[in-house]
Amino acid sequence: MQAAPAPIGGRTVLLIVCGGIAAYKTLELIRLLTGAGLRVRTVLTAAGRQFVTPLSLQALTGEKVYEDLFSLTDENEMGHIALSRSGDLLVVCPATADIMARMAAGLADDLASTLLLATDKPVLIAPAMNVRMWEHPATQANLATLRARGVAVVGPEIGLMACNETGPGRLAEPPAIAQAILRHLAGTAAPGPLAGRHALVTAGPTHEPIDPVRYLANRSSGRQGYDIATALATLGARVTLVSGPVDLPAPAGVTLHRVETARQMLAACRDALPCDIAVCAAAVADWHVASEATGKIKKTTGAPPPVLTLVPNPDILAELSTPGASRPALVIGFAAETDTVEQHATAKRQRKGCDWIVANDVRPETGIMGGTENEITLITGDGAEHWPRMTKQAVATHLADRIAAFFPPVSATGRSAS
Repeated sequence: MQAAPAPIGGRTVLLIVCGGIAAYKTLELIRLLTGAGLRVRTVLTAAGRQFVTPLSLQALTGEKVYEDLFSLTDENEMGHIALSRSGDLLVVCPATADIMARMAAGLADDLASTLLLATDKPVLIAPAMNVRMWEHPATQANLATLRARGVAVVGPEIGLMACNETGPGRLAEPPAIAQAILRHLAGTAAPGPLAGRHALVTAGPTHEPIDPVRYLANRSSGRQGYDIATALATLGARVTLVSGPVDLPAPAGVTLHRVETARQMLAACRDALPCDIAVCAAAVADWHVASEATGKIKKTTGAPPPVLTLVPNPDILAELSTPGASRPALVIGFAAETDTVEQHATAKRQRKGCDWIVANDVRPETGIMGGTENEITLITGDGAEHWPRMTKQAVATHLADRIAAFFPPVSATGRSAS
């Protein structure tokens, strides 16, 4: 039998309110949490004080608002160590780029950062910032670090922000944050809608050797596949990621197998079977050199260049899509095209036999191949859906949600509910 979730009533959330225009939404969040029977204690940063007042927080929580690390009164009543462990869950909302950087670096120069470093309780953050700040490699690296340490993340959403820019970075709405908090406290945050499912994801390019120092390759960064693996794991799936050569850290909670060639990638995929979901996001080379030179091919003045004979690589997507006992229930391919994208992708889906195709335009002027953004068309048996341009992380999140909606929930026995 599945254990009953822990009761919510009487539990405490320590809410850290940081600086940002979205801080006003924490007032609604407090109302939702207290309405659910939770005790809410608040910590207000100096920047947060520019957007909400201590009086507002105190009026809604009925609790003292903590602000100063070196307040002798506070230290006498409740030291910062005790305060850091007084809640069942620490929530940072809004989590600015600054506080995320401080958390990743382990800084402790104000009350909020000191509490986050000293706590032994779980932490959940709700990021909110300008789209360019969110997409900056430093912020994304800090996010990956925090996820790897077990910090839960809710949002951000895509939408219009106070700076009149549109994109990912908008604070998740208070009901969504409240639900994430309640799931965490009830002990149901980890399983997720894909719990009990095994997902296989391929990512990155393949390198097909010509000789010991040269190879055939493409411009794929692997970022989209890595983001998809992370998004599926976040929804509770057990994820096997088979990756070609990329300069990306291993996603938290994912089993990573690194390969070089298409033939090695196929072997790793076969080893990962059976699985419920296969997402073939890798940009696998279509050909490899028929006869790899054992030594470096020398350039000789006046001599003609060597002739490379190419032979086809195995078709990983087509093999995974072949009907049989080991075929995943949902097979998703990718189609990187430079012209008539939807038509080519639709034909590829029919030719390969996969269920869905994620098509994108990779002409050099789009900046998609090797970049941080993507603009896709999702092609299924029901037709084509055009998604607006967004970060690859946002594409991964939306795709993972669609995958989760495809499957019925898995019951406590591990079987699909009817």
